[in-house]
Amino acid sequence: MRQIDILLTNPLEGGHDPFAHGELKVMFHPWRWNGPLPLLDGRPWAFVDWLLPELSGLELCRRLRCDAMTEQAHVTMILEEDDPDAKRRALRAGADDYIVGPIDRGTVLDRVLSVQLPDRETVARTLRLGELSLDLTALQARWKDKPIALMPNELRLLRYLMEQPGQVFSRTQLIAALGKQGQPIDERTVDAWVSRLRRALRDVGAGYPLRTVRALGYVLDKP
Repeated sequence: MRQIDILLTNPLEGGHDPFAHGELKVMFHPWRWNGPLPLLDGRPWAFVDWLLPELSGLELCRRLRCDAMTEQAHVTMILEEDDPDAKRRALRAGADDYIVGPIDRGTVLDRVLSVQLPDRETVARTLRLGELSLDLTALQARWKDKPIALMPNELRLLRYLMEQPGQVFSRTQLIAALGKQGQPIDERTVDAWVSRLRRALRDVGAGYPLRTVRALGYVLDKP
C-alpha cells in the first residue's frame, strides 16, 4: 500500500485519523515548526500556514527545502486570501502549489486525491551514527558488521532516534512520533521498547548509546 504522510502546522478541523482509499493510505501529523519531525514512512506532504508564531510560512518552506528529510516533500502553502502576489512569493520560496484557507480534513483529502504525485524512486538509504548503521531498504540494523535482531517497534524507535541524535524525547513524544498516539499505549510501554533496544545493542558490543535523561526521557548520544 502506498502511503503519504501529511505534515500540518495547525490542528485540522475534522480530526487526524488515518484515511485509506484503495491502495493509498494517508497519515496526518500535527507538527510544530520548531519541534522534531515525526517518523515518516511515506512520501511527505506539508500543508504550511502563511503565518506562524515567530516564523513566516515562507521561511518554513525554505527550511523544509534545506532539510534532507523533507527536501523532496510536496509543499502546499495555505494562503490567507486569494492574492496573486502571495501566490508568486509562495512558489519562489519553494512551495509546489497553494490553497486558500481556512482548510479542514475534507479540503486536505480532496487535494491529496486530486493531485497524482509520482511514486518516489526507491533509493537505498542507510542511516549511520559512528559504527551503528540502519539500512532502511532492508530494515536491518548493524553494529560494525554484526546484524542486530530487532522487533518492529524497536527498529522504528532506533530509526527515529538515529534520524535525530542528541535530541531528548519524552515518552509521550516517542509514542506520537512512532504513530502510536491513537492506540491505548501506556507510557511505560516505551520503557519496554527502550529496554529491549538497549539489550540488543549491548549484545552486539555497541555499549550503551541510548541514555535516560532523568525526568525528561531518552536520547541516543552522538559518537
